[in-house]
Amino acid sequence: MTSSSVSRAQVLDGTPPTTTPHDWQARLRRFGYVGRPRTDTRERLVPPFPEPSTRIPYRTRLSPARAHALAKVIEWLGPVLVAALAAAIRLWHLGRPRDVVFDETYYAKDAWSLLQFGYEGTWPDRKIADPQILADPQIIPLSDTGAFVAHPPMGKWVIAVGEWMFGLNPFGWRFMTAVLGALSVLMLCRIGRRLFRSTALGCLAGALLAVDGLHYVMSRTALLDLVVMFFVLAAFGSLLIDRDHARARLAAALPVGEDGHARPDRHTGDHAGTGVRPWRLAAGVFLGLAAATKWNGLYFLAFFMVLTLLWDIGSRRVAGARHPYRAVLRKDLGWSVLSVVPVAVVTYVATWTGWFRSDHGYARHWADGRGGPWSWIPAPLRSLWHYEYGVYQFNVGLHSFHKYESNPWSWLILGRPVLFDYESPKPGTDGCRTTVDCSQTILALGTPLLWWTACLALGYLLYRWALRRDWRAGAVLCAVGAGYLPWFLYQDRTIFSFYAVVFVPYLCLAVAMLLGALLGPPGAGEMRRTGGAVAAGALVLLIAWNFIYFFPLYSGQTIPYADWHARMWLDTWI
Repeated sequence: MTSSSVSRAQVLDGTPPTTTPHDWQARLRRFGYVGRPRTDTRERLVPPFPEPSTRIPYRTRLSPARAHALAKVIEWLGPVLVAALAAAIRLWHLGRPRDVVFDETYYAKDAWSLLQFGYEGTWPDRKIADPQILADPQIIPLSDTGAFVAHPPMGKWVIAVGEWMFGLNPFGWRFMTAVLGALSVLMLCRIGRRLFRSTALGCLAGALLAVDGLHYVMSRTALLDLVVMFFVLAAFGSLLIDRDHARARLAAALPVGEDGHARPDRHTGDHAGTGVRPWRLAAGVFLGLAAATKWNGLYFLAFFMVLTLLWDIGSRRVAGARHPYRAVLRKDLGWSVLSVVPVAVVTYVATWTGWFRSDHGYARHWADGRGGPWSWIPAPLRSLWHYEYGVYQFNVGLHSFHKYESNPWSWLILGRPVLFDYESPKPGTDGCRTTVDCSQTILALGTPLLWWTACLALGYLLYRWALRRDWRAGAVLCAVGAGYLPWFLYQDRTIFSFYAVVFVPYLCLAVAMLLGALLGPPGAGEMRRTGGAVAAGALVLLIAWNFIYFFPLYSGQTIPYADWHARMWLDTWI
């Protein structure tokens, strides 16, 4: 009997093969190839997290039990340290510049109005109101007449928390976006760990987010887009946890053979339930909050619903379902939709509670006393629908020219960043220590080397998803697509590149996955792993240096004009 026949017989018998690897496998080992050991279906459904290295007890002289406990602490300590660094640089001089930056003039004032009335009141023109708010003594020229606003209230309620704590001032209205920016770094570290089953790659993804210029600027500005990013990232993480839990229930239901291995089982795959799925409910809440901040959150709801259904199909196929699509339709689809979509809708409506309780909110009583075929719906809900339809008409019809508007085709390559603030301090004033004018700017620009690397990483993920069926690549691409592709429907509308902050975390995940591939598989040779580590480490250091180099442009520091001009790498950045 040949070695190949023995191998097939052993596989059919359920025992692991003992023959030597084929010649082609031996040749591939020189390039880092390692044959996959036989694992049972439970490990295919829920790949285990890596166990602590056996070198830890030797190097630390700790007992195995204490070394294991130390490794468990590091699983959280690493992400916390990365998030602490992100928080420190985001809270540093947060109140500077002491000015109303870009669209803060809308959201900071609307947030204060929500604190006072529960709805957006009316302010004078920004040229009048902004100087009065920044004056000492402060004047707050707010009236209780309801104002038409272009976005739902949730993001402004978030900003209002900081104003409630610190007052209507730059630090107050920027505080919560800075907090959410730091928390999003922590979440991404943990999400990356769960996605890649690697604490190191998770912390790497979080560190990349911490040093992204666009994320940094948006974390220090009272705009809505970073709030959308936070809620969407929380929903993405919730769905990842739900995926693991649902697959774990399928794995637990599989029959186990005499050899201790679980194999695919048709009955389990087709008929086993996945139980209560609270993390999917949590995702519905977070997606509702994202849509209640800006409407582009609705696209994530649609994309993520499709993604989770594909995950369910894949889970049942691995578990042994003969008809995985039919099994998902029968066992998963209904509860999936009910646990996400209605929850998101109820959450969205709940964020309008202050408007519902008011008498002077814009269009609050529009439907009162009106008849028609929809009169059976409560008047407040019809009034809200009328208001929201007006908002939709306004948003799709926004075509006014803006100097810093850009087409989404240029976003990934940073073709046209948005200048939030620019001042030219004279020599001897405001930190200008030269004999010529200086520059003081806040530029919503992603860290260039990170974004340009992300373009390559997205190409690698397309390969992994399309040709290698890597679900992790598909998940990251889905999130990038949900935040990016819909804007191509509105290329004639006035849109800005800083909207891309909503999918920046997934660009960081893509780069982390690319760097993980550069490091090589765990079984690769020492030279292969060492070379990969040197290349990946050099790229990470270059990205960090790039962030430091552009840091004065992100943080509003005063620098010589020549230094500012040297950082304008592309003419379109000016």
